[in-house]
Amino acid sequence: MSEDQKKKDDKNPNNQINIELSEEIAEGVYANLAMIAHSSSEFVIDFIRLMPGVPKAKVKSRIVVTPEHAKRLLNALQDNIQKYEATFGEVKQTEESPKFPLNFGGTMGEA
Repeated sequence: MSEDQKKKDDKNPNNQINIELSEEIAEGVYANLAMIAHSSSEFVIDFIRLMPGVPKAKVKSRIVVTPEHAKRLLNALQDNIQKYEATFGEVKQTEESPKFPLNFGGTMGEA
């Protein structure tokens, strides 16, 4: 182990990442629809705000991740939903899909 690596490890003994969260980002952005597209090398997740009676929806945030990170996100969401339901009860889901004329092209999914 190099001396530089040893100094880094001494400053951060558990190899923890220091994550900065600005006030603006901490406020969050409301979205009630997610559209997902993918290629062989990435997943693109658009978080959209769809308002009743308004024919135009707006993408509020776009996140691009690798397929490996998309799968990690899926597993993390499943784990957190299980914990949520164990505490607060089952999340009710309607069978009806939202009605909207959106088509972003590519292979799509929705959440």
